Amino acid sequence: MNMQTTNRQTAAEAALIEAFNNQIGELPGDGAVIAIRDRLLDDIKKAGLPTRRVEAWHYTDLKTLLRDVPAQAGDSGSDARDPLVEGSEVLAVIQGLADHKARVGDLQVSAYAAQLSNGTAASSLGALDKDDAVGRINGSFVRDGYVIDVPAETALEEPLEIQFIHAGGQAHTRLPVTFGANVKATVIERHLSVTPDAALVSHVSDISVGEGTELTWIIVQQQGADDTQLGQIRVDLSADATLKLFVINAGGKLVRQELHIKVTGEGADLTLRGINLLGADTHTDVTMVLGHNVPHTGSTEVIRNVVFDRAKGVFQGMIRVAPDAQKTDAKMACNTLLMSDDAEFSVKPELEIFADDVQCGHGATVADIDHNHLYYLMARGIPENKARAMLVNAFVAEIVEELEDEVLVEALEGVISTWLEKHA
Repeated sequence: MNMQTTNRQTAAEAALIEAFNNQIGELPGDGAVIAIRDRLLDDIKKAGLPTRRVEAWHYTDLKTLLRDVPAQAGDSGSDARDPLVEGSEVLAVIQGLADHKARVGDLQVSAYAAQLSNGTAASSLGALDKDDAVGRINGSFVRDGYVIDVPAETALEEPLEIQFIHAGGQAHTRLPVTFGANVKATVIERHLSVTPDAALVSHVSDISVGEGTELTWIIVQQQGADDTQLGQIRVDLSADATLKLFVINAGGKLVRQELHIKVTGEGADLTLRGINLLGADTHTDVTMVLGHNVPHTGSTEVIRNVVFDRAKGVFQGMIRVAPDAQKTDAKMACNTLLMSDDAEFSVKPELEIFADDVQCGHGATVADIDHNHLYYLMARGIPENKARAMLVNAFVAEIVEELEDEVLVEALEGVISTWLEKHA
């Protein structure tokens, strides 16, 4: 590959190309996988990182915002952390590398690196479309992760927590998970930093939800103050399946979390709840593309955002209803608390409806703390800072309480409270 850079190439783009050339001999993959990696990196080299001129990236100019790409880091020397919910089964991916001997009950667990090496991963390694920068970066550099197969009729008594732990540098991982029919499970996908060293992290979860399955999937992002997190979850929801998808962003300097969801079976239902906690001068973007492709399906999406200091946030939500998807019921809402005059949050809800017998709608609100509520608490002797924190906590805790699992709710409220204690 020609290492000549052009005048239009940013330092981050040049660093990505250099990192690829330095690592290509070490990245797992057969001939087909290496060819795909080459093509994905070449697309980045030719087109560059997306700018605001790309509609899907209009509010997150990655070419400008991604200023540095750290070198590939070595072994972090770290271990798995205690799970958020005591008693959970834990699978850990540390500094981008999985435990190749990991086992969880009757689940079929293997290393993603093996699928790269034997070429099995080639069919799913490519980008979703021409604007899929997350998929291109991840497909170019991914080294490992877990492949999990949950057999039909399985009922997981305790949550499964999959930890992605890094200590600076680069970490690129994947998580293909297949749930058979009539499974009942709770999975926590947790991303966290264990050092203050800056990191570039990319991750793709690829989830197939079988017929009649009841799945709760929770993403908890707790990256470091200087980290870049490029995340993507791809979901295929089968007939009569229900998915409760919760996303909590409580860290990171630059975060892009994409949700690509296809509802492909009649009777399927999606519940999406998101909490974005933003402070300092961070930038967080949650972008959802939801396709209702068959009749008699439903979805509700509620995003709550709290923005302090000079932080900037984005929620882009696209719901597409196919011509055959009659009787679709889809509702989307985004509510934001701006806690500073310098804070910003952009909302872009979109509906593309090609069926005529549907119920679809969206709404958005932006506000400050209700001063009557604040006055009420302060009049009862509660200091202003604590009163504000209580009101903010109530604003987001309402979302978490929908989980209706006391232990899980308490664990996630702990994540929120810890963040608020540092920023509110």
